[in-house]
Amino acid sequence: MADDYYQTLGLKRDASQADIQKAYRDLARKYHPDLNPNDKTAKEKFQKVQAAFEVLNDPSKREMYDRYGSSFEAYAGGGGPRPQGRGRTQAAPGFEEIDLSDFFGERYANDPAGGFGDMFGQFRRAAGGRRGGKNRATAAPAGSLDVQQEIEISFQTAVAGGAVDLSLQRDGHVETISVKIPPGIDDGKKIRLRGQGAKTPDGQAGDLLLTVHVAPHPYYTRRGKNLEVRLPVTLGEAVSGAKVDLPTPWDVISLRVPPHTSSGAKLRVKGHGIRTADGKNGDLFAVVEIILPDKIDDAALEVIKRLESEYKQNPRATLRW
Repeated sequence: MADDYYQTLGLKRDASQADIQKAYRDLARKYHPDLNPNDKTAKEKFQKVQAAFEVLNDPSKREMYDRYGSSFEAYAGGGGPRPQGRGRTQAAPGFEEIDLSDFFGERYANDPAGGFGDMFGQFRRAAGGRRGGKNRATAAPAGSLDVQQEIEISFQTAVAGGAVDLSLQRDGHVETISVKIPPGIDDGKKIRLRGQGAKTPDGQAGDLLLTVHVAPHPYYTRRGKNLEVRLPVTLGEAVSGAKVDLPTPWDVISLRVPPHTSSGAKLRVKGHGIRTADGKNGDLFAVVEIILPDKIDDAALEVIKRLESEYKQNPRATLRW
């Protein structure tokens, strides 16, 4: 039995467009294979969410689906995204005019591959062109030109650059193109692939406009050109100081944690943030998190209590609403 797209997204049939988009973003992040490396079912669930979103997010497709159910494509005359307007459209505000036509290769496949890697410590593999998840765009019917599509990439690919596979349905075939993602691309940026949109019978071709969404990382976040990483340290490392290995987008560095470092302290690593073409690279800030052991024996507890008794300053003295 075919999946019910509304049930897949956890929506009622009268859901608004905003509800559909919110449900998709939440579920895509929940089931993204990069965030569930140990869940063998995550990839399948992620693909089902994408398939449901592709239909329900397109008003014309949704109307046909509501009317005919899972067999709607048989009545849609070959279906696909509706025209965005005759002729080539101008880029909407916020478009980053990145023309990647010279950077992708093409091949045909009935089941395009989509490999997913470990999220932490794999930045160098991402920089070398690790593929992201399956992202699909369906070419528009004849007479349309530009086609818009959303894709989601891993955090590593967004920072270091790489490539993702994008599946296009054209003339009854599934075509897969490998799209190069430039280093440092931010969430919400848009990429224009010239000549990869729909084609008219007389040979005119529109563009494929890709809106990029960046999946979250379990440790890293981005602040403009800077990166922040949660750095777990032991109580002993925080009190006595230590050198710890820290994986970054560019290499694994040995970071010095000064003695008497408290949780929340930020250790700055210059030039290890987002790298730009003009050389004005961002910085990396390691935010210290002191991790206590699961069990503390009585002797260690007494030492900690004695240490606290000697600490006269109230750590919450400046705390305000």
